[in-house]
This record gives sequence, structure tokens and C-alpha cells, in this order.
Amino acid sequence: MAGDLALLVLAALPLMGSPGPATLSLAGMGAAHGVRLSAHYAAGVNIGTIAVVLAIAAGVTAVILELPGMKPALMVLAGAYMIYLAWHIATAPPVATEDQGSNAPSFLSGLVLAIANPKAYAAIGAVYAGSATGAGEGAMAKVIALSILAIVVNTTWLWFGAAMAAILHDPRKARVANLIFAFLLLASIALPLLR
Repeated sequence: MAGDLALLVLAALPLMGSPGPATLSLAGMGAAHGVRLSAHYAAGVNIGTIAVVLAIAAGVTAVILELPGMKPALMVLAGAYMIYLAWHIATAPPVATEDQGSNAPSFLSGLVLAIANPKAYAAIGAVYAGSATGAGEGAMAKVIALSILAIVVNTTWLWFGAAMAAILHDPRKARVANLIFAFLLLASIALPLLR
């Protein structure tokens, strides 16, 4: 079973770690607000991603998406929310300071993004379904492995964004970085729709 889990993690890493709505929003929040002020948001993304893993493992996602009209409705809601987050990143003051904590993203914002993130369902669902481990203990091991991987990947993206901001001490350069992260977040939503 350890070999199967290692293969699961190796397959999941590029899918879960590649740029997407959650990872880019974490990098953007890290750049705009720093790690400390974005910690609640990151916790929300992590808990939401774990909820997605659990929903996929339990088969809930498949049932919900079979309801008539549910898939397009969820995609519209998810897209609208991600556009809002891109706006938040783009308009965040460059190089956040401690007294700007009230503008920092909330736990609920991160939770909603993770649960509304279509890439999470696609990537986690594909890896989960394609894994050779079976039901019972194997299923629980997959949930734990994917949850830990999500936390590691998400935390890495948050720190990456914060490191970018630390390099960009010039407010104009920091503003450009925020705009780039916001654009990349919007592109991560638009590109799958254009295929």
C-alpha cells in the first residue's frame, strides 16, 4: 500500500501544485498581504480543499453534478467568486502593513474559494479515481495523503507570493505583481472555458 500511496502523491503533485485558482489566489494574497495576514485565508483554502477530497471520496460530488442544471450553475457561481478574488488581489495596497489587517482575506473567503474551485474537483477526482488503492483503509489513506499534499502545496504557494512581495519593495513593482497574480487567476478560470 505504501507504494500505491507514493504513486498517488507523485501523480497528484503536478495536478494539485500547478497554477490554478486556489494556488494563484494564495500566491496573490501572500504577495498582497504577507503570510501572517493571509494565514486565515490559507487555513480556509486548506480546510475547503480537504472538504473537496472528502466529498470526492464519499461520491457526493458525482451525485450533485448529476442534478439537472447544477454543473453550469456551480460553474457560474464559482467563476463570479473567483473574479471577485482577482479584483481583491489587484486592488490590494502594495506591500501590506500590519495596520492593514482589516483588508486581509478571511477564513471564509478561502473556504468558499476552495469549495468553488473546479480545478480541485477535476484534479483530485482524477487522481483519486485513478489510484490503485481500494476501499476501507486504502480509501482513508488516500484521503489523508491528498489532504497533506494539499496543505503542503497551498502553503508553498502562499510563501512564494510573500517572497515575491519581499523582493518587490518598490510600491509600483508590488502593484504590478498584484496585477499579474490577479490576471493569472482570471486566466486560470478563462482558459478551461475556451477549450
